[in-house]
Amino acid sequence: MSDTTRDSQIDAAAVTPAVRGTLPPVGDDVVASVVRVSKAYRLGGHLVRALDDVSIDFHRGDFVAIMGSSGSGKSTLLNLLGCLDRPTTGRYILAGQDVARMDDQTLSRVRGRYLGFIFQSYNLIQQLSVVENIAVPLAYQRPPLPGGHDRCLRLAELVGLSGRLGHRPTELSGGQQQRVAIARALVNNPQVILADEPTGNLDTATSHEIMDLLDALNRAGRTIVMVTHEDDIAARARRVVRLRDGRIERVSENRPAAS
Repeated sequence: MSDTTRDSQIDAAAVTPAVRGTLPPVGDDVVASVVRVSKAYRLGGHLVRALDDVSIDFHRGDFVAIMGSSGSGKSTLLNLLGCLDRPTTGRYILAGQDVARMDDQTLSRVRGRYLGFIFQSYNLIQQLSVVENIAVPLAYQRPPLPGGHDRCLRLAELVGLSGRLGHRPTELSGGQQQRVAIARALVNNPQVILADEPTGNLDTATSHEIMDLLDALNRAGRTIVMVTHEDDIAARARRVVRLRDGRIERVSENRPAAS
């Protein structure tokens, strides 16, 4: 058995009915679109193109794995998708809005409204309990989402942690901490979940449990964009985008997007 204890197993089959129907409406099947985006940095006296004329659409129900060697541009692309950076040139359309030219305050609001984040190192606040960590994004919602505490409790149950609501991160296994992070990513009801190496710190069995949960969320209609360097993890996605030297080298489809 993995580091997940028996009383907190994920019931992946319960995810679909629990999550379906909560997605915010959008006017188009494309929820995020990168249009001829480039990102360049000055490094000493040299201009480094981390991304070079990249265009790709992400559809509702997509599950996309982004792969590439170190320096290929995958982290830069994820940062742009997460509104953590801006492109040098090109457009980034999220939920029908061009976020590439927004000011910092507007960008922060868009990030908090439309995006959920899952990190390799979990990024939990050590002083907070499970339910308090899940609730963190709600502090930035304006106007506040109604029923926030009840939603946190439901999400904790969804990821198999209803018996550990008062535990601190140091009292949890790696797999349990990542499930807290997944619940936190869902609490603001995002249109797109961005996952940066979500299984990178986990053993094989726990990695498959986390991927089972992401699969179930995707079947419920969630759009997921995931950076990974592991072929077996990428094989769980619906599409695989491979980057090389800041450009899209190829896109392969494993199966159709969720409807």
